[in-house]
Amino acid sequence: MRKNIKFYGGETVNTEKNESVGYLVTLASRKLLRNIETGLKPFNLTANQWAPLLALANERCNTVAGCARETGIDNGAMTRMLDRLEVKGFVSRKRSNNDRRVVNIALTSQGKKIAKDIPPVISEVLNQQLRGFSEQEFNLIKNLLQRFLINGETLAEQS
Repeated sequence: MRKNIKFYGGETVNTEKNESVGYLVTLASRKLLRNIETGLKPFNLTANQWAPLLALANERCNTVAGCARETGIDNGAMTRMLDRLEVKGFVSRKRSNNDRRVVNIALTSQGKKIAKDIPPVISEVLNQQLRGFSEQEFNLIKNLLQRFLINGETLAEQS
């Protein structure tokens, strides 16, 4: 069993920014989102809008609530995002015949085309940000980030 090391104490939180894991993870996330946003500009999409489109294309969701769960976005924000995607002509919504509280979502033909065009853009951005990493380093960063996320989930469940 691993020893539970405390890397930060009360006085060490305000150390050099580049020594703070929280700062580095936040900065890395912002840079990734900014680069994805740039790559998606030709498709008239934001960095946040591609995830529900791909979730719909891959049949991982078909309702507002399902897409919110799948992408980790709250229902209200997902509804507003789908409003914008509907205006752009990428999705359509229809009330369920079985339960009027449920709104079913589907990709339009334009949405299906865009959903096919998105993965190469995202892949290119990720590959550029992982430039110079060895396969071992790639697997290591994935594993470390997964552990970091699991620890965060555990902490959230305890509160």
